[in-house]
Amino acid sequence: MRLLCSSWEQWLEARWKPLLWIGIFVNASGLFFTIIEPDGAVYATIAKQMVLTRDYANLILQGSDWLDKPHFPFWIMALSYQLFGITTFAYKLPALLFWGLGGWYTYRFANLFYTKTVAQISVLIYLTAMHAVLSNNDVRAEPYLMGLIIGSVFHFHKASQEQFGKDLLFGALLAACAIMTKGIFVLSTIGIGLLIHWSWRKEWTQLLHWRWLVAIVLMLLFITPELYSLYQQFDLHPEKVVFGKTGVSGIRFFFWDSQFGRFFNTGPIKGDGDKFFFLHTTLWAFFPSSILFFAAIFSAVKTKFKQLPELITIGTTAFTFLLFSLSGFQLPHYMNIIFPFMSIISAFYLCEIVTYSKNKFWRILFYFQVVLAFAAAIALTIWFQPQFMLFAIGWILISLLVILKLPEKSPRLQTAFSRNLAASYMLYGYLAFFFTHDLVQYQSGSEAAFYLNQQYSSKRAVMIKGDNSYSFDFYYRDIVKYYSLEELMSITDKPLVFCSEGFLTKFSNAGIHYQILESFANYHISQPQGDFMNAATRDKTLSKSYILKLN
Repeated sequence: MRLLCSSWEQWLEARWKPLLWIGIFVNASGLFFTIIEPDGAVYATIAKQMVLTRDYANLILQGSDWLDKPHFPFWIMALSYQLFGITTFAYKLPALLFWGLGGWYTYRFANLFYTKTVAQISVLIYLTAMHAVLSNNDVRAEPYLMGLIIGSVFHFHKASQEQFGKDLLFGALLAACAIMTKGIFVLSTIGIGLLIHWSWRKEWTQLLHWRWLVAIVLMLLFITPELYSLYQQFDLHPEKVVFGKTGVSGIRFFFWDSQFGRFFNTGPIKGDGDKFFFLHTTLWAFFPSSILFFAAIFSAVKTKFKQLPELITIGTTAFTFLLFSLSGFQLPHYMNIIFPFMSIISAFYLCEIVTYSKNKFWRILFYFQVVLAFAAAIALTIWFQPQFMLFAIGWILISLLVILKLPEKSPRLQTAFSRNLAASYMLYGYLAFFFTHDLVQYQSGSEAAFYLNQQYSSKRAVMIKGDNSYSFDFYYRDIVKYYSLEELMSITDKPLVFCSEGFLTKFSNAGIHYQILESFANYHISQPQGDFMNAATRDKTLSKSYILKLN
C-alpha cells in the first residue's frame, strides 16, 4: 500500500502544477461569456440596480421589491462593479474567487486530516467536477457557498481544539456570509458533519462548550446588515405586495420561509421533487469522479468508517444529500456546495484504499471516461454544428494527440487518471469556447442590448409591462423602464421598444404604429431541448424579438 501511495507522490511531482493551472484556466474560461437567463441575469441586474441607484439595502428587480435570496452576493457583485465597471467580467469574477477559496480550503482541510498527496488529488477532483465548471460560467449563488461552507467548517474544527482565537472568528464570519448568501439552513450543512465527527470520537464536551455560544453571538452580529436591510425594505412596509400578499416580513422569510418553508413546502415558493433526483444527477454533475465517489462511500460504509481519520466530510455529504433528496426543491446546482467534501472523500479512497488488485477496474473506467468525453464533444460537433466548426474539430484532435502521445513515465493507474482529467478539461473547454459561445447568440435580450448600446447610444429604449428579458435589463446601458401600452402612447418623446413577437399584435390592436428596426432570434437557452440542439431543426424552435421605432 505504501508503494502505491509513493507512486502517487511521484506522479504529482511532475503533474500537479500543470493540471492545477489548466484546471483554473478552464474554470475561468466563462469570465467573458454573456450571462445566461434567468437566474444569472437576475442576480446581475439586481446588483446593477444597487450601483446605479446607490441603494444597497433594497433588492429591486424590474421596479419591484425582490424577496428570494439574501444580500451578500449582491453586495460583493456591486463592489466588483464599482472596481471594474458593470460588465460580465465584474459579475463573474467574485464568484470565481469564492470558488477558488473553496479549492484552497479543500486542500487545507485534506492536508489537515490526511496527507499532502490526498490534498493535491482532492483539488484536482474539485477542479474537474462538471457542474462546478458549468456554474463558474452560469453564475448563481453556489460558487460563493463552495468557498464559504468548507472554509467555515475548516475554521470551526480548528477552533474546537482551542479556547478562543482567530479560527472561531473566521469560522463565524464565513458562516455568517454563507447565511447571507443562501439562508439560515446552511448552518445545518456547516454543523452536522462536525457534530457527527465529535460523536464518533466521543468528544462529548465539544457539544456544549461555551465557545459555540460565542460563535452564535458572532454570527448574529455579522448578519445584522442583512437583518437591517430586510427590516427596512419589508417589515417597515407591510403595505407592500410580495408573493401576492401584503404584510410579508422579510426577516421571517429569511429565518424560515426561504429555507425551512421550501423544505417543508409551506412557504410562498413551493416545489415537487423526486427523492432519487440527486442520485442520478451526481453521476453527471460530479463527472468524471462520480463513480469514484460512490465507490468511496460504499467502501467507508463496508468497513464501518474504520479507515477514515475523520467523519466531517462524509457526515456533511450524507446529511446534505439526504436533506436535498427529501426537499421539494431539487436543482442540479444545489449539489455544488458539498463538492469540496466529496472531492476529499474520493481522493482519499483513490490514494489510500485502491490497491494494485483493483487497478485494472479503475484504469478501464478512467479510459472509458476519456472515450466518453471525446465522444460527447464529437457528437455535439456533428449535432449542434458550432459556428467555428473547423476550430472545434481542431480542438478535439489536438487535445486527443496531446493526451495520447505525450510520454507518461508514471504507473498505469496514474497515467489513466491524468488522461481522464485532461479529457475532462478538453470537454469543458469545448463547451465554453464552441458551445456556450454559440448558445448565447440565441438570447435575444442580451443581443438586442448590445445592438442598442452600439447603434442607438443616444436613444432611450424601454420594455412593455408583462414582457420580460433579464439579460436585456442587465446589458442595456441604463436601468430599463417598463410601461403599459396606455402609458407608452402618452409619452411625447417616443422611445425605442424592445419586445417579444407576441406583443406585435397587441401594438396593432392598440392602434400603435411602429417600424421594425431590427429582429433577433430567441430561445430559452438555459434549457436547450433536442430540436434546438439539432442544427437541422433549430430554426423551427426559435421565436423572434424586435426593436421597434414607434411612429
